This record gives sequence, structure tokens and C-alpha cells, in this order.
Amino acid sequence: MNKFILVASREFSTRVKKKSFIILTVLMPFIFAALVFVPIWLSTIKDNDQKEVAVADATGKYVSLFKDDQTYRYIPITDPDNKAYYSDTTQFEAVVDIRADLVQNPKAVTIYSRNEVAAGLLSYVNNVLNEKIRHDKLEATGIAGLDKIIKDVQTEISVPTMKRTADGSTTSSDTNIAIAAGFIFTFLIYMFVMSYGGMVMQSVMEEKTNRIVELMVSSVKPFQLMMGKIVGIALVGFVQLAIWGIMLAVILTVAGTVFGISGADMAQTQQMGMAGMSAAANPAAMQTAMPSESQQLFAALINLPYAELGTCFVLYFIGGYLLYASFFAAIGASVNEQEDSSQFMMPVIIIMIFGIYAAMGSAENTNGPLAFWSSMFPLTSPIVMMVRIPFNVPMWQELLSLAILYATALFFVWCSARIYRVGILMYGKKPSIKEMIKWMRYK
Repeated sequence: MNKFILVASREFSTRVKKKSFIILTVLMPFIFAALVFVPIWLSTIKDNDQKEVAVADATGKYVSLFKDDQTYRYIPITDPDNKAYYSDTTQFEAVVDIRADLVQNPKAVTIYSRNEVAAGLLSYVNNVLNEKIRHDKLEATGIAGLDKIIKDVQTEISVPTMKRTADGSTTSSDTNIAIAAGFIFTFLIYMFVMSYGGMVMQSVMEEKTNRIVELMVSSVKPFQLMMGKIVGIALVGFVQLAIWGIMLAVILTVAGTVFGISGADMAQTQQMGMAGMSAAANPAAMQTAMPSESQQLFAALINLPYAELGTCFVLYFIGGYLLYASFFAAIGASVNEQEDSSQFMMPVIIIMIFGIYAAMGSAENTNGPLAFWSSMFPLTSPIVMMVRIPFNVPMWQELLSLAILYATALFFVWCSARIYRVGILMYGKKPSIKEMIKWMRYK
């Protein structure tokens, strides 16, 4: 036991002292936070440079429909064929050329520009002209008020969602937020299992190549050596995750304050969401009590089962890491070159990718056959189950999935240990799958 602890502590201390570990641990929370807040910040920056767009309307019906905004100013012109409008020195960003009545000839309009037309400008022009064409066609029918009637008929609604508990209370929910939260934890497990599992394989290969392992096995049992590496690197992962969690919480809190989102605001949002939900039984009160869409999203974000998500993330991370780290340890002990390891890793990577696709498919129906069986299959359950957790998976399914995962992980740890004890002392020969199976039978 002391030797196992010694190996684990050596792996842990060696890796946490590396400059790459320190730099990555410090920088990653800022990168994560930047991915969230930089787009928000950039969206608040207004472009003060108002661009000019020329509008040539041979019919005179459409030019007045184009309204200036902060980005574009629309200037009527009468000579669209003037080459000065298309030169490198022209003041116009683009020229909208309308040659005929678009009701009769929908193709009688073109936008000319030196560069690719901006998506926002193209969308605006299309919307303006399509709305005018629609209005003219409705007027041509001769039915009074037809335009208003169609608008009334085409009313769109956004149905709010709520979760009801056994005691009758309700909380705000949002399917998209639940799916996003599940996928965040899913990709975290995928990234960390692959990253730290790869560390185990790389460590074994380095020691095998340098023949250091021959000295180590003289005083430490191969099983102790392998488990020491797996546990030591796992501790590195947990320390890194803990540091990232604390730093992210601090960074997001500070950034949220800068952007005007405080803890008090979040609490108020939740209260407003609850008030809106309770008013659902009274339509008259609902008109005033129902919170805005953004407030509902914040309330749904607050109401996610964070305790269950966090607990399941830790348990599935440990189980998934033990399972795949044992694979990687066996691969590292069996091969002598990096090229050979890539071939053995390919089936493992394919299974992990299948788990990602299964998780995507399970998001559409979290209780369907694909979601259920993929969350029970131990090689994909750490990935798929995290997508299902926000949708209130039955407790018996979670416990059964964890039991299968840990039983499978322990079995493969035992198999990998038997391969490891032989493979670490094999040099100059590429083992086959058949030979590796024989290694497991050696006493």
C-alpha cells in the first residue's frame, strides 16, 4: 500500500510542478470566460461608421420603404448606370437597383457591390421588398382588410414550460438550457477522459522506452505501479478541475457584475419567474405577472439540478476515467512506438465518438431506446447519461448505470493489470490481440 501511495504521489507531484500544467490551469478559466463574455461585449459595441447605400428605383414604389439606421443610410439616385457608383473611390457601400414592378417581375432587382454584400444588408433589403410585394398582392385581391386578417391569423406563440413536483409546486424550465447544460458536462467528461487517459499511456510508454520500468518493477508490483499512475494522474485532474471551478466562479461573478448581472438580480429573476408561474391559473393576472423571456431563461438556469449534475459528473468522471485509463495503460505497456499506439487507440476513439453522437441523438428523446441503452452501456454511459440528467432521469436508472460502469471498470482494470505486468517488459515485438489475451492467462 505504501508503494502504491509512493507511485501515485510521484505522478501527482511531477505533473503539477510542470510549467505546462501551471500555465494551462491559470489560463483556461480566462479562456472559458472569454468565450462567454467577449461575444456579449462585442455585441454591445456600436459601429459609428454609418455606411451609405444608393437606391435606384425606376418605379418610385420602393425607395421610400428603406429607412436609415445606425449602420446604413439609404440615398435615392436616378442614374444607376453611372460608373462612378462602382469605382474604388465611390462613397456608396452598395447600389440597390430596381428596374421594374417586382409584383410583375420579381427578378427586376439587383444589389451591386465591390465586395460581398453584407448579410445584414441583404437580409434587410429582402425583407423590405418581400413585405411590399406581399402587401401589393393582397391589395390586388380587392378584399378590404385582408392584410390585417392574415396578420391576425398568423399569430405565433411561444409556450412557456414548467416543471411540476410531487407536492404540486412548479419551477421555471427551459429545454434548450437543460440540453446545453447536459452537453457542457458531456464534453467535459469526454475531454478530460481522453486527456488524462492519454497522460497515463504516455507516461507508461516513456518509462518503458527509457527502461526505467525495469528498475521500478524490481521493488514495486506491476499492479501497484499501474494503479499508482492511474490514481496519481486522476488526482491531477481533480485538482485542476477544482481550481478551474473556483476561478471560473470568481471570474463569472466579476464579469456578471460588470455586465449588470448580480446575485440579487438573479434572485429577483427567480422570484419573478415563480410569480409568473403561479399566475398561470389566472389569465388576467398572468398578463402582468409573467416575466420576460430573458427573465424566464435566467430562472430556468437557476432551477437546474446543480447538485445532481455535480454529483453525477464526479461519479461518471471517476468511473469513465478508470475504464478508459486502464485501456490506455494496457496500450502503453503493449507497444514500443507512438505509431503503434495510434492503431490500438483507434477503436477506443471510435467508441467515444459514437458516445458523442448517441448523446446528440438522445437530446431529442431523453427517455427513448437510444438514450436508455447508451446510458447503460458502460463505454458510452459517462457521456450519454450527463445529457439525460437535467431531464429528471429515474433514480434506479442512474444507480443501475453507475453499477454497470464501475463493475466494468474494475473488470477491465484487472484485465489491463495482467496485460501490463507482461507488456512493460516486452521489447522489440509488436503484440497481437491474440498474444495480449494470452498475457491475461499467465499466472
